[in-house]
Amino acid sequence: MDKIKLYLRESYNELVHKVTWPTWPMLQSNTILVIVASIIFALLILGMDAVSKFATNLIYGIG
Repeated sequence: MDKIKLYLRESYNELVHKVTWPTWPMLQSNTILVIVASIIFALLILGMDAVSKFATNLIYGIG
């Protein structure tokens, strides 16, 4: 039980005193970056899917 208390105490101490938390503007800019990158990645996958579907239909004469 003492090990658990020690672990929790040290974890709390590290989170409060040693971790560098991002500022609000930094958090906002990183969030926008992730959203834009996700949209670009999704559009890339959509394009690859469309090309793959077109090629498959062309090869097998479907549609």
